[in-house]
Amino acid sequence: MRGVLQGNESEASEAARGIRGMLPFDVSQTTVDIVLSLFVIVVGWYLSKYVVRIAGRTVARRIERPSVTRTVLRGVRLSVLLLSLFVAAGILGVGDTQILLSVTVISAVVAVVLAPLVGSLINGFFVLADRPYEIGDMIEVPDQGHRGFVEDITIRYTKIFTLQNTFIVIPNSAIQERDVVNYSAEDERTRISLSFAVTYGSDIEAARRQAERAARAVGTVISGGPDIRIGSARYGAAPLCNIEEFADHGVALELFFWVKNPYKLNVARSEVQTELRDRFAEIDVEFAYPRRHHVFDETSGVARMSIEEQGAEQPAPGSSAERDRRSEGEAEEGDEADIGEPADQ
Repeated sequence: MRGVLQGNESEASEAARGIRGMLPFDVSQTTVDIVLSLFVIVVGWYLSKYVVRIAGRTVARRIERPSVTRTVLRGVRLSVLLLSLFVAAGILGVGDTQILLSVTVISAVVAVVLAPLVGSLINGFFVLADRPYEIGDMIEVPDQGHRGFVEDITIRYTKIFTLQNTFIVIPNSAIQERDVVNYSAEDERTRISLSFAVTYGSDIEAARRQAERAARAVGTVISGGPDIRIGSARYGAAPLCNIEEFADHGVALELFFWVKNPYKLNVARSEVQTELRDRFAEIDVEFAYPRRHHVFDETSGVARMSIEEQGAEQPAPGSSAERDRRSEGEAEEGDEADIGEPADQ
């Protein structure tokens, strides 16, 4: 390697002196070296793009994963750029010892200052190797509430195009520590469960049938067909409504149905609930809600009630107001009796 660098340095220096001798005007050797180095870097920049364009199809045919393909092509382009930088360094007279010293200093800076970035790069290699998701998959980060499609995977970060038409860039060091739900790993069809409760007086079997028909009536829901296989288990593709439990306020039912596209989960859930409400309104089925039924018998005691008469509230029996009212009434009756009866002569 050292001999190659020394050979490139001598050849580049000779080429720079030859170019200086061909110029019709006098220019310093330093100026020629700088201009020639910049020219080599610019050529290397465009050459790296051209090499990636040529090798892109071959690499894509040999590697099935788009994320790994992009990483390999980025490595090829970086190699061409580094080669052009070495040539430019040879033109400027930078030897292999100086290059090695520069690389050592840069490595020390990276190790001390850019440690999080290095950790993200290492986690990026783990993401590419473990394959938890791929470009084009719909994923969800539950603890952050992010859901969308994977736009790009690099060795530093994962770029997600959310359903809200926004981009989110998550470092690989952060996403490696979180739970990631992949809706497109094997099959885009996703199963949804919808829980609700009906009263004990409702027709439970009719409620189950109408719930299944309500799910079939939605266009984004798979209405039937062959069983869907998940691992070693098989699930029916048609909607299914089961009794979950006999709860305190009603019978809890759970409706299962499959959705064709994972990005229409919320839309499908809303349409099924709307259809379910409309169908239950036409039959003898009522949604359950918390309620209490009070029963009074001979052991419940005596309840005192006040009766309103002509807008005035009557006092409760036995109260001081009731006793005052009675005493006033008796006094009035006594006065009337004295007036109505003549005195003895």
